[in-house]
Amino acid sequence: MARLLATAKTNSGQARRVADFLLAWHNAEENGGLNPVDLWQFDTGIAQDILLVTSFIAIEHKYPDDLGFAPEIADVWKLWRGDRVVSPD
Repeated sequence: MARLLATAKTNSGQARRVADFLLAWHNAEENGGLNPVDLWQFDTGIAQDILLVTSFIAIEHKYPDDLGFAPEIADVWKLWRGDRVVSPD
């Protein structure tokens, strides 16, 4: 999780896709999802981290906030979605 959060906060080629994964876990309806084919674009270690976290999610039924990652997810959201204009419902 630490490596995924750190990667999502960088300017690397994988950063946006890692952010997409983390933000989809946080709230897919608001933030969209991760295209599974994006796994082809990750270094092996990052892909394995994503698969590990995905397995954890399936077993534990927890969101990042439940695990104490709310501040880190907020930082990733600001970096990758902060300029998004939300239309009123």
